[in-house]
Amino acid sequence: MNTEDGLDGLDVELRHLRGFVAVMEERSFTYAAHRLRIGQPALTRTVRALEEAVGARLLDRSTRRVEPTEAGRRLYRDLGALLPRLGEALRALCAKATLRLGFTWLLPAACSSLVSAFEAETGAGVRLVRRDSALAGLDTGEADVAVLRGDPADGSLRVTTLFHEPRVAAVSRSAGGAAAAVARRRVMDWTELAGLPLVVNTVSGTVRPEHWPEGHRPSLACTSGNFDEWLEAVAAGHGIGVAPESVIHRQPHPDVRFVRLKNAPPEAVRLAVPARGAHPLAAHFLKLADRAGSQRR
Repeated sequence: MNTEDGLDGLDVELRHLRGFVAVMEERSFTYAAHRLRIGQPALTRTVRALEEAVGARLLDRSTRRVEPTEAGRRLYRDLGALLPRLGEALRALCAKATLRLGFTWLLPAACSSLVSAFEAETGAGVRLVRRDSALAGLDTGEADVAVLRGDPADGSLRVTTLFHEPRVAAVSRSAGGAAAAVARRRVMDWTELAGLPLVVNTVSGTVRPEHWPEGHRPSLACTSGNFDEWLEAVAAGHGIGVAPESVIHRQPHPDVRFVRLKNAPPEAVRLAVPARGAHPLAAHFLKLADRAGSQRR
Protein backbone atom coordinates (compact mmCIF):
# COMPACT_ATOMS: atom_id res chain seq x y z
CA MET A 1 0.00 0.00 0.00
CA ASN A 2 1.36 3.38 -0.98
CA THR A 3 -0.19 5.96 1.34
CA GLU A 4 0.83 8.78 -0.96
CA ASP A 5 -0.36 7.49 -4.33
CA GLY A 6 -3.33 5.49 -3.00
CA LEU A 7 -4.54 2.04 -4.09
CA ASP A 8 -4.86 1.39 -7.83
CA GLY A 9 -5.57 5.06 -8.47
CA LEU A 10 -7.90 5.41 -5.48
CA ASP A 11 -7.12 8.16 -3.02
CA VAL A 12 -7.25 5.80 -0.03
CA GLU A 13 -4.88 5.88 2.92
CA LEU A 14 -4.36 3.49 5.80
CA ARG A 15 -5.95 5.95 8.25
CA HIS A 16 -9.16 5.84 6.19
CA LEU A 17 -9.36 2.07 6.49
CA ARG A 18 -8.55 2.03 10.19
CA GLY A 19 -11.16 4.69 10.86
CA PHE A 20 -13.80 2.73 8.96
CA VAL A 21 -12.96 -0.50 10.79
CA ALA A 22 -13.17 1.23 14.17
CA VAL A 23 -16.65 2.61 13.39
CA MET A 24 -17.79 -0.80 12.15
CA GLU A 25 -16.66 -2.49 15.33
CA GLU A 26 -17.90 0.17 17.73
CA ARG A 27 -21.09 0.99 15.76
CA SER A 28 -20.55 4.55 16.94
CA PHE A 29 -18.47 7.45 15.70
CA THR A 30 -18.13 8.70 19.26
CA TYR A 31 -16.73 5.45 20.68
CA ALA A 32 -14.59 4.83 17.61
CA ALA A 33 -13.04 8.31 17.87
CA HIS A 34 -12.26 7.69 21.54
CA ARG A 35 -10.66 4.36 20.64
CA LEU A 36 -8.50 6.00 17.95
CA ARG A 37 -7.77 9.00 20.19
CA ILE A 38 -8.92 11.52 17.60
CA GLY A 39 -11.81 13.97 17.45
CA GLN A 40 -15.19 12.77 16.23
CA PRO A 41 -15.40 15.42 13.45
CA ALA A 42 -12.02 14.27 12.13
CA LEU A 43 -13.18 10.65 12.12
CA THR A 44 -16.39 11.59 10.32
CA ARG A 45 -14.36 13.37 7.63
CA THR A 46 -12.06 10.37 7.33
CA VAL A 47 -14.90 7.90 6.71
CA ARG A 48 -16.62 10.29 4.32
CA ALA A 49 -13.37 10.63 2.35
CA LEU A 50 -13.18 6.83 2.10
CA GLU A 51 -16.75 6.65 0.79
CA GLU A 52 -16.02 9.33 -1.80
CA ALA A 53 -12.83 7.55 -2.88
CA VAL A 54 -14.54 4.17 -3.44
CA GLY A 55 -17.73 5.72 -4.77
CA ALA A 56 -20.08 3.85 -2.43
CA ARG A 57 -21.91 4.51 0.83
CA LEU A 58 -20.40 2.25 3.47
CA LEU A 59 -22.33 3.26 6.59
CA ASP A 60 -25.98 4.07 7.16
CA ARG A 61 -26.26 7.05 9.51
CA SER A 62 -30.04 7.36 9.31
CA THR A 63 -30.60 5.71 12.71
CA ARG A 64 -29.21 6.47 16.16
CA ARG A 65 -26.96 3.43 15.79
CA VAL A 66 -24.51 3.34 12.88
CA GLU A 67 -25.17 0.35 10.62
CA PRO A 68 -23.14 -0.86 7.63
CA THR A 69 -24.50 -1.02 4.13
CA GLU A 70 -23.97 -4.14 2.02
CA ALA A 71 -20.86 -2.48 0.54
CA GLY A 72 -19.63 -1.67 4.03
CA ARG A 73 -20.07 -5.25 5.22
CA ARG A 74 -18.21 -6.57 2.18
CA LEU A 75 -15.30 -4.16 2.67
CA TYR A 76 -15.12 -4.96 6.38
CA ARG A 77 -14.90 -8.70 5.64
CA ASP A 78 -12.06 -8.14 3.18
CA LEU A 79 -10.18 -5.81 5.51
CA GLY A 80 -10.42 -8.41 8.29
CA ALA A 81 -7.86 -10.48 6.39
CA LEU A 82 -5.87 -7.69 4.74
CA LEU A 83 -5.14 -5.29 7.62
CA PRO A 84 -3.53 -7.88 9.95
CA ARG A 85 -1.28 -9.03 7.10
CA LEU A 86 -0.37 -5.44 6.31
CA GLY A 87 0.40 -4.80 9.97
CA GLU A 88 2.68 -7.84 10.08
CA ALA A 89 4.52 -6.67 6.97
CA LEU A 90 5.07 -3.19 8.38
CA ARG A 91 6.15 -4.48 11.80
CA ALA A 92 8.65 -6.77 10.09
CA LEU A 93 10.29 -3.71 8.56
CA CYS A 94 10.25 -1.84 11.88
CA ALA A 95 11.81 -4.80 13.68
CA LYS A 96 15.14 -3.96 12.07
CA ALA A 97 14.90 -0.24 12.83
CA THR A 98 16.50 1.50 15.80
CA LEU A 99 15.48 4.86 17.23
CA ARG A 100 18.21 6.76 19.10
CA LEU A 101 16.89 8.47 22.23
CA GLY A 102 19.23 11.23 23.37
CA PHE A 103 19.50 12.66 26.87
CA THR A 104 21.99 14.76 28.78
CA TRP A 105 22.58 13.58 32.33
CA LEU A 106 19.39 11.99 33.63
CA LEU A 107 16.81 9.99 31.72
CA PRO A 108 13.42 10.44 33.43
CA ALA A 109 11.80 7.30 34.82
CA ALA A 110 8.71 8.08 32.70
CA CYS A 111 10.74 7.32 29.58
CA SER A 112 10.96 3.63 30.50
CA SER A 113 7.24 3.11 29.92
CA LEU A 114 7.40 5.21 26.73
CA VAL A 115 10.22 3.07 25.36
CA SER A 116 8.37 -0.15 26.25
CA ALA A 117 5.14 1.05 24.60
CA PHE A 118 7.03 2.21 21.50
CA GLU A 119 8.87 -1.09 21.11
CA ALA A 120 5.65 -3.08 21.64
CA GLU A 121 3.69 -1.06 19.07
CA THR A 122 6.36 -0.79 16.38
CA GLY A 123 8.71 -3.73 16.91
CA ALA A 124 11.61 -1.28 16.57
CA GLY A 125 14.40 -0.97 19.10
CA VAL A 126 15.51 2.06 21.10
CA ARG A 127 19.15 2.89 21.78
CA LEU A 128 19.93 5.36 24.57
CA VAL A 129 22.49 8.02 23.70
CA ARG A 130 23.94 10.34 26.35
CA ARG A 131 25.38 13.57 24.97
CA ASP A 132 26.46 16.48 27.16
CA SER A 133 25.10 19.13 24.84
CA ALA A 134 22.17 21.53 24.97
CA LEU A 135 20.12 19.50 22.46
CA ALA A 136 21.34 16.04 23.53
CA GLY A 137 22.64 15.10 20.09
CA LEU A 138 19.68 16.27 18.00
CA ASP A 139 21.67 19.09 16.43
CA THR A 140 24.60 16.84 15.51
CA GLY A 141 22.54 13.95 14.15
CA GLU A 142 23.59 11.63 16.96
CA ALA A 143 20.02 11.31 18.28
CA ASP A 144 16.65 10.95 16.54
CA VAL A 145 14.55 12.09 19.49
CA ALA A 146 15.76 13.68 22.72
CA VAL A 147 14.73 14.45 26.27
CA LEU A 148 15.40 18.13 26.94
CA ARG A 149 15.04 20.12 30.12
CA GLY A 150 14.02 23.74 30.30
CA ASP A 151 12.83 25.73 27.31
CA PRO A 152 14.70 24.87 24.09
CA ALA A 153 14.14 28.06 22.11
CA ASP A 154 14.84 26.43 18.77
CA GLY A 155 12.39 26.76 15.91
CA SER A 156 13.87 23.73 14.16
CA LEU A 157 12.31 21.36 16.72
CA ARG A 158 8.90 19.83 17.36
CA VAL A 159 8.47 19.69 21.11
CA THR A 160 5.97 18.14 23.51
CA THR A 161 6.00 18.55 27.30
CA LEU A 162 6.24 15.34 29.33
CA PHE A 163 5.84 16.87 32.79
CA HIS A 164 7.07 19.61 35.14
CA GLU A 165 9.38 18.71 38.01
CA PRO A 166 10.01 20.55 41.32
CA ARG A 167 13.51 21.81 42.05
CA VAL A 168 15.86 21.33 45.01
CA ALA A 169 18.99 23.09 46.21
CA ALA A 170 22.24 21.14 46.41
CA VAL A 171 24.88 22.07 48.98
CA SER A 172 28.10 20.53 50.29
CA ARG A 173 27.73 18.78 53.64
CA SER A 174 30.96 20.47 54.74
CA ALA A 175 30.09 23.90 53.36
CA GLY A 176 31.31 26.94 55.24
CA GLY A 177 30.10 30.51 55.44
CA ALA A 178 26.53 31.33 54.38
CA ALA A 179 26.15 27.95 52.68
CA ALA A 180 26.69 26.16 56.00
CA ALA A 181 23.29 27.37 57.21
CA VAL A 182 21.67 26.01 54.05
CA ALA A 183 23.20 22.59 54.65
CA ARG A 184 21.29 22.36 57.94
CA ARG A 185 17.93 23.23 56.39
CA ARG A 186 15.21 20.85 55.25
CA VAL A 187 13.26 23.41 53.25
CA MET A 188 14.05 26.91 52.04
CA ASP A 189 12.42 29.50 49.83
CA TRP A 190 13.59 30.15 46.28
CA THR A 191 14.18 33.81 47.12
CA GLU A 192 16.60 32.88 49.94
CA LEU A 193 19.16 31.78 47.34
CA ALA A 194 19.68 35.42 46.36
CA GLY A 195 23.14 36.56 47.39
CA LEU A 196 24.51 33.02 47.76
CA PRO A 197 27.25 31.61 45.48
CA LEU A 198 25.72 29.56 42.65
CA VAL A 199 27.32 26.70 40.68
CA VAL A 200 25.93 26.71 37.12
CA ASN A 201 25.94 23.93 34.53
CA THR A 202 26.13 26.07 31.39
CA VAL A 203 25.57 23.18 28.92
CA SER A 204 22.77 20.95 30.19
CA GLY A 205 21.63 22.88 33.26
CA THR A 206 18.53 25.06 33.33
CA VAL A 207 19.20 27.53 36.16
CA ARG A 208 21.11 30.81 35.82
CA PRO A 209 21.36 33.85 38.12
CA GLU A 210 19.08 35.63 35.61
CA HIS A 211 16.16 33.51 36.86
CA TRP A 212 16.00 35.76 39.95
CA PRO A 213 14.96 39.43 39.89
CA GLU A 214 17.73 41.91 39.15
CA GLY A 215 19.32 43.09 42.36
CA HIS A 216 18.23 39.93 44.23
CA ARG A 217 20.22 37.26 42.44
CA PRO A 218 22.73 34.63 43.53
CA SER A 219 26.33 35.38 42.65
CA LEU A 220 28.01 33.19 40.04
CA ALA A 221 30.56 31.07 41.91
CA CYS A 222 31.74 28.85 39.04
CA THR A 223 30.54 27.07 35.92
CA SER A 224 30.71 23.50 34.64
CA GLY A 225 30.23 21.84 31.27
CA ASN A 226 28.19 18.81 32.39
CA PHE A 227 26.23 17.44 35.31
CA ASP A 228 29.10 15.39 36.79
CA GLU A 229 31.38 18.42 36.99
CA TRP A 230 28.50 20.44 38.47
CA LEU A 231 27.89 17.86 41.21
CA GLU A 232 31.58 17.61 42.14
CA ALA A 233 31.87 21.41 42.28
CA VAL A 234 28.95 21.51 44.72
CA ALA A 235 30.46 18.65 46.76
CA ALA A 236 33.75 20.54 46.95
CA GLY A 237 31.95 23.52 48.47
CA HIS A 238 32.44 25.92 45.55
CA GLY A 239 28.83 27.02 45.78
CA ILE A 240 25.19 25.98 45.88
CA GLY A 241 23.47 24.29 42.95
CA VAL A 242 19.86 23.93 41.86
CA ALA A 243 18.60 20.73 40.23
CA PRO A 244 15.36 18.84 39.56
CA GLU A 245 13.95 16.88 42.49
CA SER A 246 14.61 13.49 40.91
CA VAL A 247 18.34 14.00 41.48
CA ILE A 248 17.77 13.14 45.15
CA HIS A 249 17.08 9.49 44.35
CA ARG A 250 18.72 9.07 40.95
CA GLN A 251 22.06 10.85 41.43
CA PRO A 252 22.92 10.94 45.17
CA HIS A 253 26.38 12.01 46.33
CA PRO A 254 27.83 11.24 49.79
CA ASP A 255 29.14 14.79 50.19
CA VAL A 256 26.06 16.62 48.91
CA ARG A 257 22.84 17.37 50.76
CA PHE A 258 19.63 18.29 48.93
CA VAL A 259 17.24 20.86 50.35
CA ARG A 260 13.68 21.21 49.08
CA LEU A 261 12.79 24.59 47.57
CA LYS A 262 9.49 26.39 48.07
CA ASN A 263 8.17 28.69 45.34
CA ALA A 264 10.82 27.61 42.85
CA PRO A 265 9.66 27.65 39.22
CA PRO A 266 9.31 23.98 38.19
CA GLU A 267 11.58 22.54 35.52
CA ALA A 268 9.91 21.51 32.27
CA VAL A 269 10.91 18.11 30.89
CA ARG A 270 10.25 17.90 27.16
CA LEU A 271 10.62 15.50 24.28
CA ALA A 272 11.89 16.93 20.99
CA VAL A 273 12.38 15.78 17.39
CA PRO A 274 13.62 17.72 14.36
CA ALA A 275 10.80 19.61 12.66
CA ARG A 276 12.18 18.53 9.28
CA GLY A 277 13.95 15.38 8.17
CA ALA A 278 13.07 13.47 11.34
CA HIS A 279 13.46 9.70 11.65
CA PRO A 280 10.30 8.04 10.26
CA LEU A 281 9.54 6.56 13.68
CA ALA A 282 10.24 9.73 15.67
CA ALA A 283 6.72 11.06 15.11
CA HIS A 284 5.27 7.85 16.57
CA PHE A 285 7.43 8.23 19.69
CA LEU A 286 6.28 11.84 20.05
CA LYS A 287 2.64 10.77 19.66
CA LEU A 288 3.04 8.25 22.49
CA ALA A 289 4.50 11.00 24.67
CA ASP A 290 1.54 13.26 23.88
CA ARG A 291 -0.83 10.47 24.81
CA ALA A 292 0.97 9.81 28.11
CA GLY A 293 0.94 13.52 28.90
CA SER A 294 -2.80 13.74 28.26
CA GLN A 295 -3.45 10.84 30.62
CA ARG A 296 -1.42 12.52 33.40
CA ARG A 297 -3.27 15.83 33.05
